[in-house]
Amino acid sequence: MRIGPDKAFHLTYCSNIHPGNGWPEVFGNLEKYAPALKSILSPDAPFGIGLRLSSKESEALLAGEEIDRFKSFLDGHGLYLFTLNGFPFGAFHRQRVKAGVFAPDWRTEERLRYTLRLIEILRRLLPDGMEGSISTSPLTYKRWIIANDPATWETIVQNLVRVASALVCAKEETGKVIHLDIEPEPDGLIENSIEAVDFFRKYLLPIGAPLLAAALQRPVPRAERDLLEHIRICYDTSHMAVEYEEAESALDLLQRAGIQIGKVQISAALKMAVPSDPEPLKALSDRLRPFSESIYLHQVIERNAQEGLRHYADLSDLFPITRSLDSREWRIHFHLPLFFSGEGPLHSTGGETARLLQLLGERRFTSHLEIETYTWDILPPGLKRDLVESIADEYRWVLEQMIS
Repeated sequence: MRIGPDKAFHLTYCSNIHPGNGWPEVFGNLEKYAPALKSILSPDAPFGIGLRLSSKESEALLAGEEIDRFKSFLDGHGLYLFTLNGFPFGAFHRQRVKAGVFAPDWRTEERLRYTLRLIEILRRLLPDGMEGSISTSPLTYKRWIIANDPATWETIVQNLVRVASALVCAKEETGKVIHLDIEPEPDGLIENSIEAVDFFRKYLLPIGAPLLAAALQRPVPRAERDLLEHIRICYDTSHMAVEYEEAESALDLLQRAGIQIGKVQISAALKMAVPSDPEPLKALSDRLRPFSESIYLHQVIERNAQEGLRHYADLSDLFPITRSLDSREWRIHFHLPLFFSGEGPLHSTGGETARLLQLLGERRFTSHLEIETYTWDILPPGLKRDLVESIADEYRWVLEQMIS
């Protein structure tokens, strides 16, 4: 739905909130929840949809007349699609995902073809006169590659150029601007704003622009502009908070490099001060254990006075929690409800999210906002509530931050 004083922003939630594997389940969830949420949040105006599709689901939606049936559903209920989540390639619920969420990565033909299908879906369903966005992985999992291997970067750039070429053609054929938005994440190949800028400056533009210029038969400077228009960044507020990114500095750095933010994914992560005394440390350990679950990857970054930042691949790597006399803070990639204000030693990066939304209201660096609390099924019991009410409360929380 459109929000803001002049309705400049499109706000939605990502359909990966709903457990569902296979297009029939994904469509069934949308039929069940989207009209109900529209009636609560936007009864008299169109209601935006953020769609998450696996590779197989993208194939199913493009098969036969299925996309026409889906468009009829959207039109009939006053819904519109403007953004896709193209990060997870495969199943995302009810089975172990962990680091597999990064696979196949941007070195592969599978990732490329999946993304090209998402572009075809969005160009057919995106309303006229509206930008479209597709978020994608941070290229690969950093632990899978050899640092600074030229062949890795060249292959990734070549695949992104093929996507950019398809997006340029889509714009020229339909007038619709669609961008692919790389989503930095802890332990991804791109995990913060500094690494995003380095990728654009060292690899995407110098390698990619000549390739795109040759493919489209246009001057290199124009190809550079095309890349910057169609390859952008997805700013996930929980990911950046886990990285201890300060929002103003990150935005300034990206802006100076000419890199646009195509979409903001609105989420909040766990954070806490780590006590040194044994009793409160044990209490913290007991409170954290329910968040250490077997499906999703929950990266941890520790900040301490002695070593700076220390990365743990997953929350499970913290246990057993050992005592340290140094002052420590942990930030954990576990998406919390936006309205969760904290409980005992556990706190939320919701303050960092609120600050980013405040800056968005001031700077208007993107028009696409997507709530992405996909953890409802695995939240500890005390945080679980009725799903429709919870999603509606997250919308209300976002609206309060945008207005205040």
